[in-house]
Amino acid sequence: MNRPKRSTLRLERAAGTALAGGVGIVIALAFGTRPLLVVGLALAAVGVAAAAWTVLTAQGASIRRQLFADRVVEGEPLEARLVVEGGWLGLPLGKIHDPVAGEMMDVPRGRAADIKVLTRFERRGLRTLPPPVIAVHDPLELARALCTSSQAPQEVLVLPRTEPVRFLRGQGSFSVGSERARADVLAAIEVDGLRAYVPGTPASRIHWPSLARGAGLLERKLRVAGDTVPLVVLDARGPEPVGMALRHLDAAVRAAASLTFALACSGGCRLLLPGARRAQDISRDLIGWPAAHARLAVIEGGREARAPAPGAIQGALGALFYVVAQRLERLPAQLRAGQGHSAILVVPSGLDAAAKGQPLFTVAGCVGYVVGARSRAQAPTMAQAGVGTGSGARL
Repeated sequence: MNRPKRSTLRLERAAGTALAGGVGIVIALAFGTRPLLVVGLALAAVGVAAAAWTVLTAQGASIRRQLFADRVVEGEPLEARLVVEGGWLGLPLGKIHDPVAGEMMDVPRGRAADIKVLTRFERRGLRTLPPPVIAVHDPLELARALCTSSQAPQEVLVLPRTEPVRFLRGQGSFSVGSERARADVLAAIEVDGLRAYVPGTPASRIHWPSLARGAGLLERKLRVAGDTVPLVVLDARGPEPVGMALRHLDAAVRAAASLTFALACSGGCRLLLPGARRAQDISRDLIGWPAAHARLAVIEGGREARAPAPGAIQGALGALFYVVAQRLERLPAQLRAGQGHSAILVVPSGLDAAAKGQPLFTVAGCVGYVVGARSRAQAPTMAQAGVGTGSGARL
């Protein structure tokens, strides 16, 4: 939405110069000193001319900014275009102030200019960019006019960057108990109605009451209660996100984004964020990835952050990646209770994990450890977890 262009005049120096000239004229007339009269007239004329020049040249000046994208990954360049137009006197003398450009730039000569600028954002989050401004001044810089663009402030979403998973053991195999996971899939079932008996069905699934009522031999139709794809959980709780705590939070968010992207590319996964009641599905075709990436960009964390929903974790039958942002005194309750198989705890480097297991990989400044109910020796391969093999799987 466009707004009226705003101009702010700063005439203090020009007015002071004109006033000094006026005082000189008065003194010259009072004492009959012609040299002082000439000086007074000159100063008054310069002050008035500087103000008039600035007002006239700023009258038709305008600037607008065009962003080539409204999303950018942290650390990557964002390109923008500044279109500057002048009035009937052409482009004025002055400086361009734009948060995308970062530093002030001289207004080019001519009647119009098209300037391309680049910027980088070093931290994720939603950034609001105020409109650009032209600071117009006269050749002596006695008067100044600030011409603010008629554009409304623009927003840019800075996304957390994804980094490669680097394994610490040769070809890197990471295991979260695949045999046990398959057993869990067979056990975690619930009745989904009855159907005609199929020869070879175990006797435990035969619905004997139906046979007793004379309805024939029927069996229970079962369905799996849970999801066998990997689940990435981000726990953003921790101290106030400032200083080192803020760096740990950002590292945890980048690790969650990196693991989610890698697992999704390898066959799909689910992502559970703070405050969400259900995990978000992200398939191999990455249709759900842009929305998940955007939600990761605005995670705030800190003491007000909510814990991951326990119900969403309890239904997970596949590999569990639990990413934390704070120093742990003990394992999270979800990992202590477990699903009967191992999980992977991902902790920012420099923070000690409770009941630290075997380090498997590093990603985005975090380290992944095998923890949970299963022994480390029975942990699943990386391919079975869904990330693929290799000493440096690139995201």
